[in-house]
Amino acid sequence: MTLFQLAILALVQGITEFLPVSSSAHLILPSQVLGWPDQGIEIDIAVHVGTLLAVLIYFWRDVFGMIGGVGRALRGKRDPMARLALMVVLGTIPAVGAGYALKTYQVDMLFRSAEVIAWATIGFAILLYVCDKAGMTIRRIEHVGAVDAVVIGLAQCLAFIPGTSRSGITMTAARLLGFERADGAKFSMLLSIPLIAAAGLLAGKDLIEGGDSRLTLDALIAGGLAFLSAIVVIWGLMAWLRRASHTIFVVYRLLLGGALLVWIYL
Repeated sequence: MTLFQLAILALVQGITEFLPVSSSAHLILPSQVLGWPDQGIEIDIAVHVGTLLAVLIYFWRDVFGMIGGVGRALRGKRDPMARLALMVVLGTIPAVGAGYALKTYQVDMLFRSAEVIAWATIGFAILLYVCDKAGMTIRRIEHVGAVDAVVIGLAQCLAFIPGTSRSGITMTAARLLGFERADGAKFSMLLSIPLIAAAGLLAGKDLIEGGDSRLTLDALIAGGLAFLSAIVVIWGLMAWLRRASHTIFVVYRLLLGGALLVWIYL
């Protein structure tokens, strides 16, 4: 890949990882529409590490709070942050199981087409709009219970369909359950931590088994750009959702999906 292509893909990953617009769709589309080459496993690792670092830094208080809370819970003390950590684990389990099944039976490649992306982008945009308008805004992240975590975790499994958006479908489920928009986004991003870490570790394992574990300049550039764009996007998204709805993302998804359908069929 050229440095320009690499930079664009890294920025796209960082920008779209946490917005409800599907990062996987935006990363697949350049090869589908523009004929760009695949970025390779090393770059996948780099951009995943970059976005993981961004969410860890933005939510560092919550991350350290959950770690400390688990420690206090192990000593027999009740702690709300330990409870939140447990909810994150519960919400992660369904996606881990679904991801393992898809990788084992190699059926995920069946979804990697522009047509699937287009229809999923439109369909899940409509679902996000309906749930955002219908759902109440009376629950905060401290109100997440076991049932909520499992429901959001099951919804997260749909994100293996490109165009769905992992953050989008989890925010949709959170709104349906009555969580405030910013709190639903926060829980969605906390759920992303173990998943992004697991994806990076699996990609790293494949890279090492392939006999190439070098950290190249391209990977460093990609990771750095993904980190910078992701940290800005997280800050902007949280600020936006404290005062506005998801409608702007719904409109973007409908326009993107419609443009893709025109490109596909006409």
